[in-house]
Formats: sequence, structure tokens, C-alpha cells
Amino acid sequence: MADQELLPVEQTLPRNLYILPLVGNPIFPGLFTPLVIEAKEDIDIVNQSLNQGGDIGLLLVKDEQKTEYDSENLYRVGTIAKIIKKIKLPDGGMNIFISTMKRFQVKEFHTNGKFIAAEVDYLEDIEDNPTELKAWTRQLITETKKLSKGNPLFTEEMRLNMVNIDQAGKMADFIASIINIDRRQQQRILETLNVRRRMERVLVHIKKEQQVLQMQEKIQSRVNSKLEKNQRDYFLREELKYIQQELGLTSDPKTATYQKLAKKIASLNLEGEVLDAVTNELDKFKSLDPNSPEYSITRTYLETIAALPWKDPDVEDFSLASAKKILERDHYGLKDVKDRILEFLAVRKMKQDTKGSIICLVGPPGVGKTSVGRSIASALKKEYYRFSVGGMRDEAEIKGHRRTYIGAMPGKIIQGLKTVKSKNPVFLIDEIDKMGASYQGDPASALLEVLDSEQNYAFRDHYLDLPFDASHILFIVTANTLETIPRPLLDRMEVISLPGYTSNEKLSIGKKYLVPKSLKKHGLMKSDVRYTDAILREIAESYAREAGVRNYEKSLDRIHRKVARDILEETVKKPVRITDKRMIKYLGKPIFREDEIKKADRPGMAVGLAWTSMGGDTLIIESVSYPGKGELKLTGKLGEVMQESASIALTHIKSIAGQWKIDTEWFNTHAIHLHVPEGATPKDGPSAGITMATSFFSLLTDRPIKDHLAMTGELDLIGKVMPIGGLKEKVLAAKRNAIDTIIFPKHNVKDLEELDEEITSGITFHPVSTFEEVLQYAFDGIKKQR
Repeated sequence: MADQELLPVEQTLPRNLYILPLVGNPIFPGLFTPLVIEAKEDIDIVNQSLNQGGDIGLLLVKDEQKTEYDSENLYRVGTIAKIIKKIKLPDGGMNIFISTMKRFQVKEFHTNGKFIAAEVDYLEDIEDNPTELKAWTRQLITETKKLSKGNPLFTEEMRLNMVNIDQAGKMADFIASIINIDRRQQQRILETLNVRRRMERVLVHIKKEQQVLQMQEKIQSRVNSKLEKNQRDYFLREELKYIQQELGLTSDPKTATYQKLAKKIASLNLEGEVLDAVTNELDKFKSLDPNSPEYSITRTYLETIAALPWKDPDVEDFSLASAKKILERDHYGLKDVKDRILEFLAVRKMKQDTKGSIICLVGPPGVGKTSVGRSIASALKKEYYRFSVGGMRDEAEIKGHRRTYIGAMPGKIIQGLKTVKSKNPVFLIDEIDKMGASYQGDPASALLEVLDSEQNYAFRDHYLDLPFDASHILFIVTANTLETIPRPLLDRMEVISLPGYTSNEKLSIGKKYLVPKSLKKHGLMKSDVRYTDAILREIAESYAREAGVRNYEKSLDRIHRKVARDILEETVKKPVRITDKRMIKYLGKPIFREDEIKKADRPGMAVGLAWTSMGGDTLIIESVSYPGKGELKLTGKLGEVMQESASIALTHIKSIAGQWKIDTEWFNTHAIHLHVPEGATPKDGPSAGITMATSFFSLLTDRPIKDHLAMTGELDLIGKVMPIGGLKEKVLAAKRNAIDTIIFPKHNVKDLEELDEEITSGITFHPVSTFEEVLQYAFDGIKKQR
């Protein structure tokens, strides 16, 4: 046999062999290869084999994780090898050189002491068609050469050996041993006796290796092209820099940016801590590589500092007459508000003070709080910046993020100053009553420093981490209610209330502001649409019965959209006159009708007046009795204060029952249920005290109260009527609901005297100090028992 030519002495192959377990890959026949032996058991097997003539069986281990080998963990097809030479290693191991000869299959395993031995049968290659095998051999050599080109794993010696092999089976074995194949797949090839199939399997793996190599070459090509481009760009930049230096031109972009920032910052005349910090940042920026992530962070930081207005503002130059003219031009009515604002501006003019202040404009939606803030900025000839804090839950929105975070940016205050480029602008902070709080912080607390003139002269934004004088900013904040604004924050503000509008005021606002604005917004001319005063008033009362004019404007917009369409479709002729019929066509049926006005038309009912963040409103109080033992049941989502007011009202009625011919035994046999409709709306406050007591009295005496009468006032336990707040809003709500008589606390007469005649006209007011007076005005013909 050709394999036996490698042996020094010809001999017959033995039938029994000592088995050396192989970890890693199997070893194919026809190879001369070194083998490192480390385990003591394996060294003993080698020595035993040498004692028996040097023949040894090589079998692959199935599971490499097992530390102890047994016959069950060995494949049954392997290779017989002749140990040619052994070399002892310094670490106690052994290096042997072996010549592999032939495949064998284990017939039976034997245990010879601590060694594994086996009786084997030798396997011959099966060659079907010599001509076909020749073609397979050529194909295998061709594909292997393709794979070997540029592959460092294929040495020149391997290529020569491959060419000198003349048998197809040995060719397949040799190639299978040198290409990268999984150990199980190599064992499968070793077990394949049919040479054509063996070569086919090897060829499949060669093709897979070729695909991997092609992909590897593509990746390498991409990497090399990028590296070459970077190197080329670097050399070109260096050449450009040298040329620019020779010609005295601007140097590279980084240097240009540095020079621009340094010049800008030098012009700011910074001092103290700010100057030191900015100088350090500039020095660091100069040494940074443009490709470094910190380069862009430092550049953005320096650009932010350079964009801020650090210089002190000039003395304010505005005319009080001009300011008054602007306020009158932009807003109708609001006399008290305008007076307060002009008084505030007059003080600033007298003091020549550029220090900022904090004005809080509070009122229901749609009354013009935001536009008043814009008018103040216009009157003062200052830059204007607005941002809303409604729903804000993160204090970083106010004071910024620290620069350690990716994407960090300054807070709203610094952003605003950077935008307006002025140190004394007007900042309008909208919806301050709707701020939230979360695990990320409390923005309301962050605003304390911003809005306090004793602290904001050295305001520190987290992003800048430098003191900035924000004391020159005039802060205007808006809110619908003061209830949800934290007390410490409210203490820093000067509160100016904006009440709702009367019907006449809405009519004037509609004619002067809303109609022209809406016509322009919808591409219509003033001559295209005609309104009468009666129609404008009807729109306000039937479709937009609210404290402000927002829904009023929406109703006009809706009309003008439909008018614009009708004009284009040529279904109407200009000018389009808005009549009652056309108003209903465009706006639908009236939302508020006369029959929906709240009335107390049966015993146990009374009409109260309430103040809410949406303006004034009217409340119906309903009481009914049923068999019981004097219990009081309350529904309508009443708050704790209102529940206490109901208990006080019932207790007082019980205490005066005998004076008004009410049988006191009635309370032992009846219970009372008091309800305030619109049960989904939360209600609270003490000002419904006399209204609830009147409802109980009406129920017990079976008398309804007078028509178109409403009342407001807190009731104490002994029958005194205590003062209330929000009288103006409550009177406006009464007018919207056709109330012509109002009972109110005598303590609030001074508030009534401050109201315009337009608000109070058409209403009879009855100031009262005791509940007995309330009863005299609320009911006809009742007399107290003597």
C-alpha cells in the first residue's frame, strides 16, 4: 500500500490498537503531523503503544466538556497512526510526530487496565467511476486554489503537497484537513468511504469558505477605503493650512471658530467668576480635537455664553401717554386693570428703575391675560418672550440640565434671554397655576429663585453653572385661579384680577376687534359680511355665554368659514347679511336658551352664586324630604367646606324653627337630601351657606322663593351673614342668567360700590347681615311668630 511507504519497516497493520482520544478535530489518513500530548493518561497510552510497536488508534471525542473519557464518548471511525518520534517537553508534556495511514472502524472496545483498547476493522475507499473521479479531482483542486489565493492559512508547502497527491480519496482527505470545517462535519467526511461523495462534501465546504472570504474581502476593502480617505483628507487639510498660512488667510475651521468665539466673548466685558470660567473653557476648547465628542459640547456651551446679553441695560425710555394709548388700542374695557398697570408703569418711570417685577394676571379663560402681557411689553418698548409652564413637571425645564448629560441644554429663562438678546425683556409665563410635580423635581420651587428679586441677581442655571443677573427681567405670569399656586410663589407677585365681560362689553369687543380679525383670517373684506348689534349680542348670549370671548371668536370664525364657502360656490351675493335665520343655519340651534336659565320654581329650591376659575356661575340648590330621623344626605360632589356649610345651615334652621311656626317634631320623623346639580363637577367654598339654609326653609314651609332671585353669603351658626369674594364675577354670572335681584352680605357693599354701573344696572341688590333679613327678601308675605 502507498500509505505504508512512510513506515520505516513494512509490517502488517495490527487488529488491536491502543486508543488515543482526540480533542479538537479528527486527523485524516495520509498525513505527517506533530501532536502535543499534555494529559498524563494520554502520555501513558503513547508510551504503551511505543512498547507494542508504535501503532496507535486516533478516535475523536464526542463531547469535549467531559473530563474523563470512556468508550461511549468516542466516535467508532478513526485513523491508525505510526508514532515516528517523541520529544519530552520541560513542562512534563510530550510532543510526538505521527504518520497517519488508514481508516478503521471499531469492532469492539476492550479495557486493558487504565487504557482503552479496541479490536478494529480497516476500511477501504470506494471508487465508482474513475473518469468522473478525475473530473471531481480537477474541480476540487481548482476551487481550492481559488480559496488559497491571498489566504495566509494556505502555505506554499500545502499548495505543493496538494499538487503531488495522485489519489482522489487522499486529495479529499488532505483538503478537508486544512480548511476551516466544524469538527462534526470533519468526522462525517472521515466516515464517508465513497470517494465521490467525500469529494462532494469537501467541495460544499470550500464553496462556503469562498463566500466567507469574499465577504471578508469586501469588509477589508471598505475599511481600507475609509482609512485611505481619512489619510487623504488629513494630508489635504495640512496642505491647505500651510497654504493659508503662507498667504495670510484664515486658518482651519477650528481656529476660525476659536477666534470668533474669543473675539465675541472679549467684547462682553465679563468679570470675576464668569471671566475665569469662560477663559478656562476657551483654553480647553483650543486644545480639543474637532473629532472629539467633547469638542461639540464645549463649543455649544461657549456659543450659548457668547449669545447671552451680559451688559447692563440702558435706562428705560417710554411715555406714560403712549403706554395708555397702546393699552386702549389693544383692549376694550378692563378699566381697573389698565389703571393698575399704568400706576405700575408710572412708578417705574419715576424711579428710573430697570429692576424687574412680577405681575400676576388672574382671571377666567379668554379675558385677554396673554394679550395684556404683550401690550405691556409694547408699552415699555421691550422685547417679549412667552412660554407656558402648564403641565410642566421637570425643574430642568426652568433651571436647565447639567452638562454631564447628553443633549443638555439651558432652562427656559436662559433660552429666552438668548432668543431676545436683551437683559431687560418682558417674560410672560403662562398657565402658572397648572404646574405639576414629579420625581424629576418641582418646577414651582425652581421658580422661587427666578421670581425673587433678592435672589435672581445671581441666578444660576444648571447648564451654565455661572451667576447671571436676571433681576432686570419684568415677569408677567398668568393664571385662572390662585388656589393652586404655592403660597411662597404667590407672595412674590403683584396680583391683578381680570374679571369677565358684560354683554355690552362683548358687543363692543366683537365689533371693534373680533369681527375685523376673523374676517381678515378668512380672506373676507369688511364689506363682504354685515352684522347688526342685535345679532352680535345674540351670538354672545346664545352661543358663547362665558366670562371671556374665546368661544365668541370661535362662533364668528365658524360663520365666516361658511360665508367664504357660500361666496365661492355662488350660493349667496355680497354683502352677506347675518340674520336670525342665517345665524341658526351657520351655527345650529342656540346652545343657551331662555328656558334653560336656572330657576327655583318649587319649594326646596334656591339659586346661589359661585366663583370658579372659569369665572362666575349660578348654582341650583335642591332639597327634598323623606321618612327618617333627622339625617342629612349630601350629593353633588361637594367639598369639605361646603358639607360643613350644609350642616351649619340645617342646624340654624332647627334652632329658629319655633320662631317661624315650623313643627320641631318634623325633624324626628323626616330626613333631608340636599343636592347640587352637575354632580360630576367638584364644588366647594362657604359662600353657599345662606342659599342652602334658604332651600331648607323653603322645603319646611312649602314656599318657593321669588322669581329671578339669587343669593350669596357665608352663614355662621348663630345666623350672621359673613363676607364673600368674587362679587364682580358673581354679578356678571347673574346678569347672564337673567337674575334681577341679588341678596349679598352687607360687608361687601364696598365691593359693590366699586363696580361699574354697566355691570350693576338692571339688578336690585339687598345687602343683609342676618339670615332673618335673607328670609324677608327671599319670600313674599312671611312673618316671624311673636
